[in-house]
Amino acid sequence: MEPVFSSTPDPDFPGWNRWELHDSDRFLDTLGRVLVRPEADGKARVRMFPERRHSNMLDAVHGGALLGFVDIALFAGAEACGAKAAGNGVTLDCNAQFLSPGSLAEPLDAVVEVLRETGRLIFVRGLVEQSHGTVAAFSATLRKAGKR
Repeated sequence: MEPVFSSTPDPDFPGWNRWELHDSDRFLDTLGRVLVRPEADGKARVRMFPERRHSNMLDAVHGGALLGFVDIALFAGAEACGAKAAGNGVTLDCNAQFLSPGSLAEPLDAVVEVLRETGRLIFVRGLVEQSHGTVAAFSATLRKAGKR
């Protein structure tokens, strides 16, 4: 079975990989470019570049766009942390706390940590950050996809 996602070096951002879906007519495209890289501390950093289309009426990042980014960051980050087959799984639950407005003027970074991985589940948590501080905190349980 061919992978659903690919993670290849991004020539415009040395040290980062693009997190790309092989089927371009899916939700991931609404976020624009998504980058991922493992961090030295065993965590992963996932980045998106917010645009006006991701904004709310206050010209901050819309909560729905932020939650969409968190959901993608769960999988991209878990894979970058070494979790097996995370990209083909589903989100069982996700908790998020919005802590400050996200700015459209700079990238959003989700710093992702895998807490535990079992044969079928991956437990993940993280923070969405910008230069002014933490935008959101999140935790989730992912279920790896079964064989089709």
